[in-house]
Amino acid sequence: MLDLNLIKTNPQKVHDALMKKGWDVDFEPLLKKMDKRLELIQEVESRKAEANRLSKSVPQVKKEGGDVQQIFIKVKELAKDNEKAEAELKKLEDEINEFVLALPNMPDDDLLGGEKENNKVISTFNKKPEFGFKIKDHVQLCESLGLIDYERAAKISGRGTWIYKGLGAQLEWAILNFFIQEHLKDGYTFILPPHLLNYESGLTAGQFPKFENDVFWLKDQEPKKFLLPTAETALVNLHRNEILSEDELPKKYFSYTPCYRMEAGSYRTEERGMIRGYQFNKVEMVQYTKEDESDKAFEELLHKAESLMQKLGLHYQVSKLAAGDCSHSMARTYDIEVWIPSMGIYKEVSSVSNGRDYQARRGMIRYRDKETKKTKYCHTLNASGLATSRLFPAIIEQYQQEDGSVVIPEVLRPFMGGISIIHPIKK
Repeated sequence: MLDLNLIKTNPQKVHDALMKKGWDVDFEPLLKKMDKRLELIQEVESRKAEANRLSKSVPQVKKEGGDVQQIFIKVKELAKDNEKAEAELKKLEDEINEFVLALPNMPDDDLLGGEKENNKVISTFNKKPEFGFKIKDHVQLCESLGLIDYERAAKISGRGTWIYKGLGAQLEWAILNFFIQEHLKDGYTFILPPHLLNYESGLTAGQFPKFENDVFWLKDQEPKKFLLPTAETALVNLHRNEILSEDELPKKYFSYTPCYRMEAGSYRTEERGMIRGYQFNKVEMVQYTKEDESDKAFEELLHKAESLMQKLGLHYQVSKLAAGDCSHSMARTYDIEVWIPSMGIYKEVSSVSNGRDYQARRGMIRYRDKETKKTKYCHTLNASGLATSRLFPAIIEQYQQEDGSVVIPEVLRPFMGGISIIHPIKK
């Protein structure tokens, strides 16, 4: 959530920042409601003060033989007026809250405006793999190697799903175990959260109210619950409505979960197989930091995600996203994009993002400053570390051999029982 005080004192700055995300917001109606809210608060407090003054005067008036009934009548009138004002105040506060909760996060100043066309590649790792033979795509390879069963997945679930089987399931689990090992080594706390989350979790993460239709909801469930679209939604809510001590920061978590998305695969060639689906596996990292440690945490998360890619030996690039391509809740995002040889394109396997204090304001996530003893909002950051549904195809394609076999990256072999090559199955 954006800072209401900043909107009030510098609406033009907020307007211009949100324009970089494609949001042309007229703040005039909001500012009028905020002024009216302040006016009502002052009126209510003034009546309360007058009622208190009158109530305190009763003993003295009685002592002097005065008529206290008139005082009681006046106090009741003041209370009735306040009841009406407080109802109007509640309505105004709900409207203000609804308006602000719908707004996206402000992008960092150095981000270009616009959408994907203004994304900028800032680095690459390894050369594009070259093949002296006609390559196969990951769908062909996964079927010939017996790693994935698309047909039976479609039969038992539907389009946009797949079944890992045999060495395919082992390879997926090896990738996840490698990630978990690396994050534990770096001192991150491992979390296995529930997959069913309440509405407040989506609200704090910034996915609601705008993206309420992008998640799977449990029908006729009260209170409302949805399947997590990413572990970030759970992790960023761990300290909702809490005040942490400064010494506790930074807090560093990671989680493995399946992710459930309403967006599904299409029939376009570039989304065949595992590139886009309703359910996929991901390891997610989240940090809670102080404001002055936020940028340092961003660089750490980016380095960690890149390190995983480099240890896997994959060719990838890092793109700095333009403001309009950053997600609704984020002020800054770098995407790590892996090369898919058969498609001739890069696909995102990790988004490294800084939400600044946007999510913390929505979830009242604060820490107490040691010197001033005042509470401040935490900064929250997240990064995929990593998502596998595009990484798995990239490994299969980038490590394919002329005979149809696939070499397993060296770092994964300990988790594969020492297997170094997957050969086509005999029919």
